[in-house]
Amino acid sequence: MMNNCPCGSEQTYNQCCRQYHDGKTAPKAEALMRSRYSAYVLRNGAYLHRSWHSSTRPNKKSLLQLPATDWLGLEIVRTELGGEQDEQGIVEFIASYRDGEQISRLHETSRFVKENGKWYYLVGE
Repeated sequence: MMNNCPCGSEQTYNQCCRQYHDGKTAPKAEALMRSRYSAYVLRNGAYLHRSWHSSTRPNKKSLLQLPATDWLGLEIVRTELGGEQDEQGIVEFIASYRDGEQISRLHETSRFVKENGKWYYLVGE
């Protein structure tokens, strides 16, 4: 059992992202973004598939065969909208990871959409 949540929220995994991985609906786009980062860390492809909008998501098999990446941390740069009353949102983030001996950063601006009260990852740039 892990103590700190991989998303960097300073809460335990059980208090933070696990509830979303177990089926609870994320209330905000940022919470979904953090839970998706944790899913990458934990190689939880089934959750990534469920939380990806059906119009843009890859096939489930590809998400269930995620490479073993050594994720080092998540930094939220900014959010736009994405609150409980919104229907869309943007979360810009930087995720650091180790690739062999090299440390790299993935800097993405992700778009999220809410349908039937549930947030989904739509696309990232």
